[in-house]
Amino acid sequence: MPEVQSVEISFRGPENINKEAVYAYIDIREGMTYDQGLVDQSVRSLYNTGNYDFIQVKRDMLSGDKVKLIFVVTPKYRVTSVTFVGNENIKASKLTKETETRVGDVLNELTVKRDADKIFDFYQKKGYSNIEVEYTVDRDSKTGEGAVVFTINEGPKVKIKDISFTGNENVSSKKLLKLMKTETWGFLSWINDTGRFREDEFSEDLDKLRGYFRDQGYLDVEIPEHRVTFEYPKPDSMHIVIHIDEGRLYHVGHVSISGNAIYKAERLEQLLTIKAGDVFSPSHVETNVEDLKSFYGEFGYLDTAVRAERIPDLDTGNIGLNFAIREGEQFSLESINIDGNTKTKSTVILRELALQPGDVFDSVRMKSSQNRLQATRYFDEVNLTPGATNIPGRRNLNVTVKEARTGSMNFGAAFSSVENAMLFAEISQSNFDLFNFRNRFQGAGEKFRLRFAIGTKSNEIVLHYEKPWLYDRTLTFGFEAFRRETDFVSTIYNEMRYGFEVYFSKRLIELLDGRIYYRLEEAKIFDVDSTASSVIRSQEGTTTISKVGASLSRDTRDSLVVPTKGSRFGFLTEVAGLGGNVDYVRLEGAGGRWWPTFETLNQVFSVIGRTGTLIPYNGKSIPFFERYFLGGPYNLRGYKYRDVGPRDSSGEVIGGNTMLYFSTEYSIEIVQPVRLAAFYDGGFVNRGDFNWSVSQYSSDIGFGLRIFIFGAPLRLDFAYPIETYGSQEQKLNFNFSFGTVF
Repeated sequence: MPEVQSVEISFRGPENINKEAVYAYIDIREGMTYDQGLVDQSVRSLYNTGNYDFIQVKRDMLSGDKVKLIFVVTPKYRVTSVTFVGNENIKASKLTKETETRVGDVLNELTVKRDADKIFDFYQKKGYSNIEVEYTVDRDSKTGEGAVVFTINEGPKVKIKDISFTGNENVSSKKLLKLMKTETWGFLSWINDTGRFREDEFSEDLDKLRGYFRDQGYLDVEIPEHRVTFEYPKPDSMHIVIHIDEGRLYHVGHVSISGNAIYKAERLEQLLTIKAGDVFSPSHVETNVEDLKSFYGEFGYLDTAVRAERIPDLDTGNIGLNFAIREGEQFSLESINIDGNTKTKSTVILRELALQPGDVFDSVRMKSSQNRLQATRYFDEVNLTPGATNIPGRRNLNVTVKEARTGSMNFGAAFSSVENAMLFAEISQSNFDLFNFRNRFQGAGEKFRLRFAIGTKSNEIVLHYEKPWLYDRTLTFGFEAFRRETDFVSTIYNEMRYGFEVYFSKRLIELLDGRIYYRLEEAKIFDVDSTASSVIRSQEGTTTISKVGASLSRDTRDSLVVPTKGSRFGFLTEVAGLGGNVDYVRLEGAGGRWWPTFETLNQVFSVIGRTGTLIPYNGKSIPFFERYFLGGPYNLRGYKYRDVGPRDSSGEVIGGNTMLYFSTEYSIEIVQPVRLAAFYDGGFVNRGDFNWSVSQYSSDIGFGLRIFIFGAPLRLDFAYPIETYGSQEQKLNFNFSFGTVF
């Protein structure tokens, strides 16, 4: 083999790269035996740098069995400058952050093209619907440098003032507008970033509209993009007109089932919700396909396939349907394989599964198990699938999870017309393990929360622990220790409570939850004003309250924060007197119902109510701080906080032993996330137990706003009291509350 006498570098085109930088990637050297493999490897290494358009190796044979190698390289151009022209309203520094092309980089025209598209998208999101972006690259063949220039024609910042439709004879424009992300400009558009035209979003909207029409039976619908017109009555105002050709409305013809041997057709037909004469809806057809597959899967026939065959009827124009079934083998569950749980114990996963080894492999229960695991919020991803085995008629269940971050440390602020301002800090872990310090106390599915709060009128500290599945049973154990101090309940005394509570809870039947608890607390009344009545002064100091209780509740609301449908009902009873200084029985009932009324503006009507009575025994009276009060932002909003109820000789409200209140509210969504509400509140507090007399009935009417800011609700309510008693003022009352985490 010849010996390498020299290795040289030759440039074809501009020499904008140092020769040493080229030599650094060449593996063959002077004095080495010639090796074609090393030459090829050197060429690959140089190409991998991305700095060269073309590389060629010339080999000159010399006398004495010597060889000279010449690497001929054609370097790529380098970016010498990136300039933005025409960007009058957006700074170049912001546009630079949106692009990838940088001075000194290898010039890549594909990257420059992508950057132009990114600038276009950026401007569109800012409301510049008529934005035009072009680019040029000025190359200098002598220096190997290229100057990139983005030329921008911003045009006016456009607001969408109107969106209309033509040709939609059978579907209302209001319904179509609700399907679209593209919206007209509103007074809150600057908050929720709507009212601007975005090309990609609008294209998705047209696809949604086409899909909706097809699902309503208009299978031939056409909404061509080239027939969408954009009108500009003013330079900064846009009207969008969407032209629709609905086409023919199709109906379902004859419906049949074929391929079934295990179950009779009559049994399977009972599962079908689609009938002859129905409007032909592709999603409805797919739902029936899934229902048939689920039925077979429920009995372990996992490989059963169902296909909906469309059969056009040329005489009637209807579309017949045949559900063709290919039945599979029945399977039982062999074993459960869990993967991905790096911190969560396998037992936590297994107890959520509705399938056990030896069961018929029920695909419906498999999906239910997946939903239950997702509902724990321990995992970002949950996937349950059947797995093959070597045993005929057997399948494994593979459970694959991806752990989620279940711990958090939050700092926040809250404001209300009662408590004024409050700052809080909270540490929580929803997948806690009390005895596993090696895994940072994670993995057993327990709950832990430690909260500190300090405000202008209150402060608190709360420690909470909960263990679901006590002794691997569907029984929850919980513990809470607390200390709360407030001075907003009255102007003539302050109140502090501290103690603990232990409880057990269990899902009884369906959505009915049961809970029993024991609570021991010390209630301290202090800083009593000299003008206070004898009732309040007599209870200054510390009172021990020891009580047990039980509750039942059922909740079907679609949201805990802003429900639009569903209900919640509950009943509570507790007995105080197992030690301590207070003896009474409390009976309470509460309920609420929410009804969606009209789809336009997402209108909702609700009725909520609560009533309760306190029954003293052993000849002891009930301390005023344990009685019922009404008034304020959480019940009778037309009255000051705790200003409804029996009063003492000085006019101070000291509460009563029987309470009832209810509220009706009607709300509409003006624009997401703002709702306007009108309400009526009514109720009373009476001195004696079992006293539901309405002689001191109080009520108010009002209106309010519900606004979501930073993911937290802001409630603003204005209410006017209809009846007043004693020192109550008949004037408009304003209540507000807001809480957020940041």
